[in-house]
Amino acid sequence: MRLATLQDGTKDGRLVVVSPDGTRYAPAPVATLLDLLDNWTAQAGALAAIDRFEHDLDPAALLAPLPRAWQWLDGSVYPSHGELMDKALAIEPFKPDWPPMYQGVSDTFYGPNADVPMASEDLGIDFEGEFGIIVDEVPMGTSADEAHAYIRLVVQINDWSLRKLAGPEMRSGFGWLQAKPPCGMAPFAVTPDELGDAWRNGRPAMHLRVDWNGRQFGNAYGEPMAYGFHELIAHAARTRRLAAGTVIGSGTVSNPDYREVGSSCIAERRGIEIVDTGAPITDFMKYGDTVRMEARTADGRSPFGVLKQKVVQP
Repeated sequence: MRLATLQDGTKDGRLVVVSPDGTRYAPAPVATLLDLLDNWTAQAGALAAIDRFEHDLDPAALLAPLPRAWQWLDGSVYPSHGELMDKALAIEPFKPDWPPMYQGVSDTFYGPNADVPMASEDLGIDFEGEFGIIVDEVPMGTSADEAHAYIRLVVQINDWSLRKLAGPEMRSGFGWLQAKPPCGMAPFAVTPDELGDAWRNGRPAMHLRVDWNGRQFGNAYGEPMAYGFHELIAHAARTRRLAAGTVIGSGTVSNPDYREVGSSCIAERRGIEIVDTGAPITDFMKYGDTVRMEARTADGRSPFGVLKQKVVQP
């Protein structure tokens, strides 16, 4: 099942069920994705049974599948990214026996075609290509084995970052606030079964192509996560329940052969340059720059559709 949210003048939009080819839709029998997630067991079967898609889908009319959520939790589970950044910044590696995770802003997820306002070009504007999940209500203390059952939807995320603010905020000991504006989401949220073999052991087995200003920047593979999404759920739920509609991200998709496959964020490219030459060469984004992200399965499917966002002045 593939879901999207149409603009209708409200904050949460109008939920629709999307055809397998992503070009047509049918109105869902429940108003919003948050409503569906609050009553998934009772409602999801009716949506999955829809097989007539009588309306043309206009990509420009789409919001993020979940325009606002109760909670946004982002992990960092690709070892190659963390190891490179530690080396580039000369940081003593910290290797906890749990997945690193922070809690970010969740009251806004920018749509897949949004103009994204950034406070200043001087703050180090960066994109971050990620995969994510949206969960049902998760009881406190849920184990990783149990957590698979609570994954309702898989999404593709652009986790915007302001790099010039990130370091000082992390050194404060309180974590990120100003350095992490709202994220963006690709147009479609899909159930894990929709992905077939591209969803294995709580991991997305597909490439995420990232283009910056029309040129390919990266095409990293999503599967080599040190922790699967089920393990991220268990970590987050260790001391609290997770509300239905909580979004959990993977962190920047990265592979050990990043010099060949490219990167999913500018910070990683700059890290490679620091290691190789002693100084970064690639600048961060400017007003008017665009980033395009699209995940593809081995058989060429684009399950989440295309995210293409532009950085603009506020």
